[in-house]
Amino acid sequence: MTIFTFTFLKLFFLLLLHFSTRLQAYISEEVFTINCGTTGNSSDGQRTWTGDTDTKYLSSQDTTVSDKASTQSPSTNQVPFSTARLSRSQFNYSFPVSPGTKFLRLFFYPADYPSFPRNHASFSVQSNHFILLNDFNASLNADAQATDTIFREYVVNVNDGERLILTFIPSHPNSYAFINGIEVLSMPTDLYYTPANDTGFTTVGTSTLYSVGTSFALQTEYRIKAGGQEISPYNDSGLFRDWAAEEPYFIKRNPKNDDLPADVDGKMDITVNPDYLAPKELFRTARNMGTNATLNKMSNLTWEFPVDYGFTYVLRLHFCELDPNINKIGDRKFHIYITSQVADDRADVMKWSNQQKGLAVHRNYAVFIPENGAQKKFNLSLQMHPYESGVDTKYSDAFLNGLEIFKISEAGSNNLAGPNPDPVQTPQTNIPGQNGKTRSGSSTTIIGAIAGVVSGIVLISLIVFLVVFFRRKRTTKPKDYNKSKSSATSKWGPLSFTTTKSTTTNSSLPSDLCRHFSLTEIRAATNNFDDVFIVGAGGFGHVYKGYIDGGSTPVAIKRLKPGSQQGAHEFMNEIEMLSQLRHLHLVSLIGYCNEMNEMILIYDFMARGTLRDHLYNTDNPAIPWKERLKICIGAARGLHYLHTGAKHTIIHRDVKTTNILLDDKWVAKVSDFGLSRIGPTGMSKAHVSTVVKGSIGYLDPEYYKRQQLTEKSDVYSFGVVLFELLCARPPLIRTAEKKQVSLADWARHCYQNGTIAQIVDPTLKGRIAPECLRKFCEIGVSCLLDDGTQRPSMNDVVWMLEFALQLQESAEQRDNANVIGGEGDNERREEGMEDLFSSGTSVGQVSDFNKSSGSVVSVSTSSEELSSSYKESDRLVSGTVFSEIVDPKPR
Repeated sequence: MTIFTFTFLKLFFLLLLHFSTRLQAYISEEVFTINCGTTGNSSDGQRTWTGDTDTKYLSSQDTTVSDKASTQSPSTNQVPFSTARLSRSQFNYSFPVSPGTKFLRLFFYPADYPSFPRNHASFSVQSNHFILLNDFNASLNADAQATDTIFREYVVNVNDGERLILTFIPSHPNSYAFINGIEVLSMPTDLYYTPANDTGFTTVGTSTLYSVGTSFALQTEYRIKAGGQEISPYNDSGLFRDWAAEEPYFIKRNPKNDDLPADVDGKMDITVNPDYLAPKELFRTARNMGTNATLNKMSNLTWEFPVDYGFTYVLRLHFCELDPNINKIGDRKFHIYITSQVADDRADVMKWSNQQKGLAVHRNYAVFIPENGAQKKFNLSLQMHPYESGVDTKYSDAFLNGLEIFKISEAGSNNLAGPNPDPVQTPQTNIPGQNGKTRSGSSTTIIGAIAGVVSGIVLISLIVFLVVFFRRKRTTKPKDYNKSKSSATSKWGPLSFTTTKSTTTNSSLPSDLCRHFSLTEIRAATNNFDDVFIVGAGGFGHVYKGYIDGGSTPVAIKRLKPGSQQGAHEFMNEIEMLSQLRHLHLVSLIGYCNEMNEMILIYDFMARGTLRDHLYNTDNPAIPWKERLKICIGAARGLHYLHTGAKHTIIHRDVKTTNILLDDKWVAKVSDFGLSRIGPTGMSKAHVSTVVKGSIGYLDPEYYKRQQLTEKSDVYSFGVVLFELLCARPPLIRTAEKKQVSLADWARHCYQNGTIAQIVDPTLKGRIAPECLRKFCEIGVSCLLDDGTQRPSMNDVVWMLEFALQLQESAEQRDNANVIGGEGDNERREEGMEDLFSSGTSVGQVSDFNKSSGSVVSVSTSSEELSSSYKESDRLVSGTVFSEIVDPKPR
């Protein structure tokens, strides 16, 4: 009887312990849940929230207001979002807490409150000495996230003798600060802070270890459950964390990627130690690659998470091996890449768990995302590539159970605040002048709509008739009609500007190619030139990101400094040039504004900025070699179109990496035509005599000496660009040794002496096929020849670059069995690069490849022989080089 009683009590105790750990693995000693703007207690259905009115936590109550939102979204929880604490002055909350680590959670409902318009909410939030939010525009952030509410979670450490103090500071006198809910929760110090006896973890891209000390604050950016549904805060392990579903961030490269129901019935034994690390539910599903090993070789698992530039991020990856086929170390290994850099090249969950199935493990990785000028968001990527099955592993697969990403406060400034997002503009639906009667059941509305349609058809027909009639009349006028009409006619057609402050521009630019925008439209597109829209600046003035056509089209708006007459000629020249040009690789001019002493140009928006932004003096990830080749080809096509595709030859005169822009798909587009000139027009003319203009380091020495401009001056500048892409260094380094100051001179010197491989960008080491590098350098050196007549045309340059790309791709296909970019392949490439020019090559010569034999044929640099050499390369490349006018439709 005694044994039975003992056994029963033991089983009862174990059962009780089991359910208690499943329901709540950690109990916080301190919990503050504040429902701001209310009195008494209220419940969200799970927990009790305390009102902040007349409490000891809120200071400066006499300068704050408590109120309800004017309208409440039906999808928004009443608690804590229905009421708010608001103020146009600074106010504080102070919480008496014991020393240690705390979760700090802030809840915002950006809405109109009585006397507090929604779009006036702009404020900063500080916690002790940490800056959590800076000039935070709540409505902008809510609109960008397409959500009604905003939630922010932080991890902060409170030292001995301190209280946890929250300070809300309005950004300026016309703005206000507000808060709907505050949660403070004590938590284990070793959960996210690195223990004192721990050496730290991998910093991606470096050999140094990283530790998160208690002197830092953390902001939770993402907390994701892979391969399953969201885990709500109330099903967490006692810390009320929200584990969101992965779908918005997972990129399904391989349609066979599917969820792995690791423990769909919940019967498998899962151990989480310590139990507050994550809920067991996190490990019952995973994202894996599927069972097709052949398909897996060509695939990967990829997630992308938008984050702010300028911060270090810690990624915590959660794993638990439950696959019945995986039983020992080495059965499943995979590569982990973060921001396309190797974070772990031999990830093995069974090794991390000491070969214990069902034991949850995690790995931390740190990555720094440096500042990037005007760019606000960086897509932080996480990729998992499988090992090839049979090569040091049994199964070609990768998997993930969960992921947490934390932003770490900047050292020194203790800052966690990022920039506000760009305003999201939606198409206008309310048209001024309408009476607002829109009920679908109204017969009056239906009749009015029918009448409107009929009237519209009649009006359009009349307009079409008049256009055709007047066009026919215009064709009967003399050829010199425009000349007699106005003395201000430009080489492109009628163009007149009035730049006095009190008048509006009179422009007769071709309306089917270039739009005239009113200043009112431009102010609306940029929120009255709000600084938050500034994405760049230069000698011309600021460049804004704006939205036109009811907010549906992002554009770049270049604004000449108001009141300045500098750049007026360049302004008119750019409009004249670009209004007549349309090409895939030229930045499109959408329109202009010339009113009230404002000179403004509106272009297509180039999301990735200038080419130079991705080459040097930047912390952007290095561009792979093949992408660089494609960018070169695109820019060369744009210049070739300028030289041959328009009515007259157009010489750009300022070709450089800052004038080559990249769109979101990395397509290169030539920009900035302020210095462009029409080339020689007479049969006997070979050049244009003009004052020398351009950028030092790119300037054609022949043009500089003789002041005679030809299209070959652009070719010289493009040659500098080619070596800039290859070497990732500026065209001039005044502090370098004399022979290295000029990139053009230094590249030619290295080419002649067979040392070109030594100045190649180190990030490209082992990534360039030797035959491709040889061809690329030949192209660059031929562009830099002293005699302009000896340089290739841009058409020749396009073909030769296409050929260089083909050589690279052929080499990769040939080496595919050896895994391109692998260590062995890299070593072979490096050896090939080192030996590439070992015999030396005269700068006065270039060589061409014979595709069938692979031999090198040296040819002199006479124009005739160069031409035949380039044509030989042409025959080796198939396909159309470019379409001159890709989208001829009017804007």
